[in-house]
Amino acid sequence: MTHDPGAPKSRPSLTPPAFPSALAQPHVGPPAVIPAATASPAALPVQPRAGRTAPVWWIAVLVILLTVLVGYFLNAIGPAASLIGMLVALVPLAAVLLAVRLVDRWEPEPRGLLVFAFAWGAVAAVGIALGVDLLITMAFGPADSPGRDVFAAVVQAPIVEEAAKGIGVFLIFATARRAFDGPIDGIVYGGLVGAGFAFTENIQYFAISFVEGGTADLTTTFFVRGILSPFAHVMFTSVTGFALGIAARRGLRGGRAVGPWVLGMIGAIALHAFWNGSAVFLDFFVLYMTAQVPLFVLFVLGVIALRREEARLTRRRLGDYAAAGWFTPQEVDMLATPAGRKAALAWAKTLRGDRTRLMERFILDATALAATRQRAISGRDDRAADDELVLLTRTAGARAALFAP
Repeated sequence: MTHDPGAPKSRPSLTPPAFPSALAQPHVGPPAVIPAATASPAALPVQPRAGRTAPVWWIAVLVILLTVLVGYFLNAIGPAASLIGMLVALVPLAAVLLAVRLVDRWEPEPRGLLVFAFAWGAVAAVGIALGVDLLITMAFGPADSPGRDVFAAVVQAPIVEEAAKGIGVFLIFATARRAFDGPIDGIVYGGLVGAGFAFTENIQYFAISFVEGGTADLTTTFFVRGILSPFAHVMFTSVTGFALGIAARRGLRGGRAVGPWVLGMIGAIALHAFWNGSAVFLDFFVLYMTAQVPLFVLFVLGVIALRREEARLTRRRLGDYAAAGWFTPQEVDMLATPAGRKAALAWAKTLRGDRTRLMERFILDATALAATRQRAISGRDDRAADDELVLLTRTAGARAALFAP
């Protein structure tokens, strides 16, 4: 499709025919001009932090809520049981964080945002859910009937918890748009929010099981929550993140992204309700094997497909720089493919002094460079040119260090 620079710019839309596919990206401006390749400077610059950090005042809010939450656990469950619950909850958390790390390895999001996402799920979202539960109990009394129990599990919990978690994902989207490029980023942020929520919720479940039934009940609860379903909350909230990732790729901002955000939360709520309902109405273990396992497999395959789509985009954008002399075609293949990265790291290890860390930096900066160029040519980031110069300088410096005698 050709673009007339003098014609009015069309506003991005979520519906065809503006975009031929769900993953298509708008091109609202001419391709950015790539500067000529230059020699590497002695000092490497750092990318600007503007648009890549969470507001400081939100961090202060999380610290206050954490204090309240710790007090609640110590008072309601007791310090010994809470400590045991936390130690056991670290096991499924480690598996979840490893999986998120694998997804986010070669184009990692800012560490501060990753910590904020996890903290929002572990502290703010749990606090919101507990607060709503308290208000409902004050208004209607404790859940002392089977009907109320079913409503709380299948309706109340999915809506309240996914809304609370979804707020955190939207805050990252709204305040750190330059670090929210597409669906994979949304899945990473949403997954970490879900991981944080599951961690705190597991502390409570494991601690209560230990208090009420000792090691036997704790083992059963750990098997169901820590072995069979450690990724449940991660998967739910990733749907919200995926929807916001599509909105980010389309160039939507602020209020225009509310629609996709709400649609994503509806999907998360539906999955959550189905998961909880399988334990309430049906044989959980039968439905787990026949529906929930295949659903999780589809989720994993979807993430793999998105990663491959990002790899193709990385290769295409780095090819632009290769044409301008910044990379060789062989380096593009090396930087943009899993096999190429693996071979590059193995080669770097054989160099004098083991230059694996240098090669990792080279790959990370080049991958970030490709994403930056995509933001520039799609008109989603007015400051992408500044990042481009920084990353070009860093990649040139890393190459020079790799080949230094």
